[in-house]
Amino acid sequence: MRSFAYSRAADVESAVADVSGDPTSEYLAGGTTEVDMLRLGVVRPRRVVDINDLPIAAIEELPDGGTRLGGLARMSDVAAHPVVRERYPMVTEALEKGASAQLRNMASMGGNLMQRVRCSYFRDGDRACNKREPGSGCAALDGVNRAHAVLGTSEHCIAAHPSDAAVALTALDAVIRLRGPEGERTVAFDDFFLLPGDTPEREHPIGHGELITAIDLPVLPVARASHYLKVRDRESYEFALASAAVALDTEDGTVTEARIGLGGVATKPWRARRAEQALTGSEAGPEAFARAADAELADAVPRGMNGFKVELAKRTMVRALTEVASRTRGGTA
Repeated sequence: MRSFAYSRAADVESAVADVSGDPTSEYLAGGTTEVDMLRLGVVRPRRVVDINDLPIAAIEELPDGGTRLGGLARMSDVAAHPVVRERYPMVTEALEKGASAQLRNMASMGGNLMQRVRCSYFRDGDRACNKREPGSGCAALDGVNRAHAVLGTSEHCIAAHPSDAAVALTALDAVIRLRGPEGERTVAFDDFFLLPGDTPEREHPIGHGELITAIDLPVLPVARASHYLKVRDRESYEFALASAAVALDTEDGTVTEARIGLGGVATKPWRARRAEQALTGSEAGPEAFARAADAELADAVPRGMNGFKVELAKRTMVRALTEVASRTRGGTA
């Protein structure tokens, strides 16, 4: 590991000033990903600013009935919070399936959203990776790409986004609150994650030094009947091959509202808007679920070893929808 300077910020303003004023500095929260990147030499900051003392870890109800998750709220605390468990069960389920208990106790919500991809070529400094070194190529295109994405890809990057929590949050239309040198601003959750396109090295529309201070969840009654399903090679401590965060509202057996996020199969937390549109007004049953899944995966681009993910994503979505429909059957959720 290369040597670097370390400092500990006492307040949000000084943290932002320290990092934004130095292009070679980065934030350090739980460190569950950042320390790995430092050890591998994938990131090489000359200065690390520890933000764990900042007062942005609260989980609180908002006056409008929504819920605010502090940027430094630990994953385990969010998953266990009674308001989150009651109003947004898909968030609790995604967090509890997202890592080991030890990591959840350390990892922050903001850090979870900012974590880097788990592509082995990105983490191997000797292999071509456009995220790590723009213009060097993408070794995964013709390499070992079983775990890579089939949605939202480009000829420059096919790495799958790793976060479980982000899949649930994108289905809920969460809003991210940022603090930077120019003050505060908000970004819609789906806009916070960029497709790789021609610039895979740019993953978020934020400036250097901008800090996630909170994630706001809206009032969303449909989310009370929600579920997160994760399919992986082993039961614990493993990233998704495919996942689905779904919420349904039905009336007399007809879908009146659907929220669907997909994970493990896309280059960003994937909002399945085609599937949502196909489901709305349809009977909440296996045929409609299958049609919606087909519609969402129609533009999937499998490569090499990951072709199985297209069918797996469809089945994962259908299975998750079937589970939620069984909970809502007989009336409005």
